[in-house]
Amino acid sequence: MANRFNREAQPLRGLLAGAAAGLFAAWAMNQFQGLWSKVSEKLQSSADEQQNRHQEQAQSSGQSEDATMKAAAKIGSFVLGRELSREEKKKAGPVVHYAFGTFSGAIYGLLSEYLPTARLGFGTAFGTALFLIADELSVPALGLSKRPDEYPLSSHLYGLASHFVYGVSTEAIRSGIRRVA
Repeated sequence: MANRFNREAQPLRGLLAGAAAGLFAAWAMNQFQGLWSKVSEKLQSSADEQQNRHQEQAQSSGQSEDATMKAAAKIGSFVLGRELSREEKKKAGPVVHYAFGTFSGAIYGLLSEYLPTARLGFGTAFGTALFLIADELSVPALGLSKRPDEYPLSSHLYGLASHFVYGVSTEAIRSGIRRVA
């Protein structure tokens, strides 16, 4: 039986390449989500637009927080021993997103050094695994979002597509860095 374990792995290089790739991929994911939102808005009917405007107004008035803001609030409460203001959560949310993206990329880069199967589907398997483990299991379990069955299928497809972008971007950058370093 062939050994699938890479004996020529360079763990530190893989870790660093993955971290850099994960940081960039988190940015690429944000860009994709922004584009998705713009396209979705244009496809909405006028009745849906009115409903969406109402929802957006509710969110901007402080009635809704995304999972990264909620995570930032929990981290801030633990580290600082106090509740974060809404403005602090808005600033810290992206930091949580980019830190998690960088950390996930680093783990992927390390795994990729030893297990070529980790790169299956040019990062799409990784993106899918991250979507399932983080978005579908961990985030709800930590109380940072509702249960998965409380969201429509379109929300899950949006999340999965976003993580495909993250996974492919991570692999593209990681593999490029590893070719030269």
